[in-house]
Amino acid sequence: QVQLVESGGGLVQPGGSLRLSCAASGRFSSVNVMGWYRQVPGKQRELVARITTDGSTNYADSVKGRFTISRDNAKNTGYLQMNNLAPEDTAVYYCNAEVASMEFRRYYYWGQGTQVTVSS
Repeated sequence: QVQLVESGGGLVQPGGSLRLSCAASGRFSSVNVMGWYRQVPGKQRELVARITTDGSTNYADSVKGRFTISRDNAKNTGYLQMNNLAPEDTAVYYCNAEVASMEFRRYYYWGQGTQVTVSS
């Protein structure tokens, strides 16, 4: 009943930038906490950034100062602006969100994942 659709991934050179988007669609009362995770083969999925409804943010140490998470509540969309990208940022990036149903029951949903590759 709820989908998170990601876009914006791709191939970029070191030092370049990408902007990821995550749009929630379906029937729900609200999108609460939103976050971005990334995963590389053989490693656990790790939290990159997280943002609350009111705009409070958290970042992994590895991306502080380079990535910025934001959201547009009117559009139920979250964003991840990634600047000064490095090869170590190469991963599949997943959007995650806590969504409240029309009955205010809370569920977590994942986006489909989008590949980010940083290479010369």
